[in-house]
Amino acid sequence: MPHEEIDAIRAMLAEKPRPVGWAERRARLDEVGAAWPVAEDISCEPVDCGGVPGEWSLAPGSDPARVLLFFHGGGYCAGSIASHRRMATEAGRAARMRTLAVGYRLAPEHPFPAGLEDARAALRWARAHAADFGADPERVSVGGDSAGGNLAAVVSQLEAAGGTPPVAQLLIYPVVDSANAHPSDALFGEGYFLDTRDREAFARWYTGETGHDRADPRVSPLLAPSLAGLPAALVVTVGFDILRDEGRTYSTRLLDAGTRVMTLHYPSLVHGFVNMTGISPAAHDAAVHVAAGFRMLLEGARSSGPRPVNL
Repeated sequence: MPHEEIDAIRAMLAEKPRPVGWAERRARLDEVGAAWPVAEDISCEPVDCGGVPGEWSLAPGSDPARVLLFFHGGGYCAGSIASHRRMATEAGRAARMRTLAVGYRLAPEHPFPAGLEDARAALRWARAHAADFGADPERVSVGGDSAGGNLAAVVSQLEAAGGTPPVAQLLIYPVVDSANAHPSDALFGEGYFLDTRDREAFARWYTGETGHDRADPRVSPLLAPSLAGLPAALVVTVGFDILRDEGRTYSTRLLDAGTRVMTLHYPSLVHGFVNMTGISPAAHDAAVHVAAGFRMLLEGARSSGPRPVNL
């Protein structure tokens, strides 16, 4: 992303007062997502995932047997199927697979572990009912951006512990450590799409009034004692992002634990770029590149041994 694009995005964010509270944040993120409507050739179908709202989407030429279960970002308190609809559907197109966007419950009304419970329930529903939609229950992957990447990572850990991991995980600048500071926290803690104040508010709302332990691996998957036995992962990081270093550390730990890992790092992009594809050509190209990389990962997901890949 050229610096003039970053400057344009920062100027756009500064045009309006920063949203105050979770209600305004939800409205703002849905507004940003609506700037890039779904392509006319993609079919979307709402579905009840056992009590959790969902939406199937399928682009022409995709393999309907493969499924990407997608959890939207938004700091656990904002975001929706609508805010990430174009991102999820175009990811399915580029990855050539069916997508199932999940509308999990949001904090602060529904603090941890409500969103996580919905994510796991949706995954289990998708497996149980995949054949009803022409999909293969053994070819279901999970993915998400930011807070949604956290849910995908945690679901992968929990399901792997139970012996039924998803086939792969797509982690786009995921939140993986809410208990500790990393160097990128100080470098990019002010003036970008996600700042220190935002992150603290999100963590506080997510863990609830009782202040659930942020070091719990179900909140901070980087802090799990072992990352062995997890499904193949594509971990995406960007240069101008408070979450950059914890994402890098998570990919390294996955690799050290024997997981097949692909890493993509975009040094000139900002956190939240998947929601900026309608205004930034560089963000659009990167989003397509990420989905194509995930397709490459899936094509070799069942191979043995760790293999880092940088595209």
